[in-house]
This record gives sequence, C-alpha cells and structure tokens, in this order.
Amino acid sequence: MITCVRRVAAVCALGAALTACASTPPARQAPRPAPSASPATPSSPPTLAPGPAGLTPVFHNGPRTRGRTVALTFDADMTADQGPRAAAGEHFDHPRLIATLRALNVPATVFMTGRWAEEYPAQARSLGRDPLFEVANHSYSHYAFTGDCYGLPTVPPDRMRADVERAYATFREVGVRDPMPYFRFPGGCYDREALKALAPAGVTAVQWDVVGGDAFATDAAAVARGVLDGVRPGSVVVLHCTRSAAPTTERAVRTIVPELRRRGYRFVKVSELIAAAGGRA
Repeated sequence: MITCVRRVAAVCALGAALTACASTPPARQAPRPAPSASPATPSSPPTLAPGPAGLTPVFHNGPRTRGRTVALTFDADMTADQGPRAAAGEHFDHPRLIATLRALNVPATVFMTGRWAEEYPAQARSLGRDPLFEVANHSYSHYAFTGDCYGLPTVPPDRMRADVERAYATFREVGVRDPMPYFRFPGGCYDREALKALAPAGVTAVQWDVVGGDAFATDAAAVARGVLDGVRPGSVVVLHCTRSAAPTTERAVRTIVPELRRRGYRFVKVSELIAAAGGRA
C-alpha cells in the first residue's frame, strides 16, 4: 500500500517540481545575534536505526517532551527536465527568503534536488557552507518513487538508489560541504518497495508533521496561521521557497518566526531532532 502524504497535492499536482530555494548572502549584512541554532554538524550526523526487515527508517517529528523545538524545512525542487524553463527565465530560487532566514538567525534544513544544485551551483554552495543551514537530499530528478504521485514521472525501482546517489554526487561537484544523510521523497510518496530500494544508501527518510500549505498560496497570513496552529514540540514543518510557486512564504516566515519564539520555541535543524530521538522513529 502506498504511504503518501496527500495534503501537499498542490505542490505536485501539475506533475512538476515547483519549488526551490537558496541565495548567496548580500555583500553587507548586519552582525547576527548570538546564534540560537543547533550545535555544529557532528562528523557523523545522527540517523535513525533501520526499520523492520532493514528498510529505510522514516522520521516524522522529534520528541514531544524534550523542550519546545521546531525544525523548519524547505524543499528546493526542480525536475530533471525543467532546464528549458530555467533557461527561458523562470526562477526556481527565492533569494529574499534565504536572506530573511539569515537576518532572523533561523537554522533550517534544505532538501535539495541535484538538478536544482546544477542550475544554481553558487547558491547551493553558499547554503552548504553556511553553518546556519544543512543541505539534505531530495533526489536528483524529483521524479516520484511510487506510482500515482500527483502526476510526477516515476523512477523505476532499480534506479531509485542511483537517483539519490546522483544527487549527492552533484552536491559534491558544486562544492556543498557535508550534505546530510537525510532524504525526502518527492511528493512525500513512498511505499515498502521504495524503502527497500534505498536501504543500501544508508539514509533516513524525513517526512513532516506540519504542512506549510504555501504552494501557490496568495495569503501569507493564512499560511502563517496554518503553521502556528499545527506546530507542537518536536515538529517538522515542510515549506517551499520559489518565487513563482510559493510567493508568500517569505512573508509568512516573518510572522511565524517571532510568534513561535514568543511562545518559547527554539528553531533547530532536522539533525538535532533526529539526535534527540535517540535512533528511534
């Protein structure tokens, strides 16, 4: 049976990866306040123990009882065949959003496709070398790892691991330092066959428990309300950051961040939540 997060259909309904994120920092920036981010990435990033029968483990959220922490995650989507659209001037990145995260000193995890890193190598490298962020894997192609996944093209089972490993190879080629051993399925769609295919890659699959609802949204306040209403201790929030398909995300973040801090939440990267989980999903 396909396990598939249906609440993000707007992200992939047109059969294309619609989001992307990153930017290089502006030439001049005001000094950041003392960081509230998670500690520096360890030499061996935390992962979950393999699931039943050695399947790829799946992580949805951190512990609910170990303080008020929350991880904002951003998907940098771009399909393998969207090069012509980028060449024609479509922007899959969102520099203002990343600049806002930097200005607000918010650590975050960016799930990046290899195709996106190829299109924006300087921005991918900038994110990968900024300790405020961690870069994780969102496949190379942003093709689906199951059938019936919002119209996305499908990766054959015998090519799934290669698609993930190609993304990591691309990260290394463009200079992303220490990409994390975390993988997010395009569209959130996976099944047992996909979990079995990726087990040799040694990744932890990262889903979420709060849907940002920012894809194609025109009301930033509504996006912010949805996130604020859904966040609980240990939550993983999925958001997007492309100028075309998620134009309100940056404005929503400017509401979400101060309000969650007012409520006592601390922003962390996914790696810190996984570490707090102690190897258990």
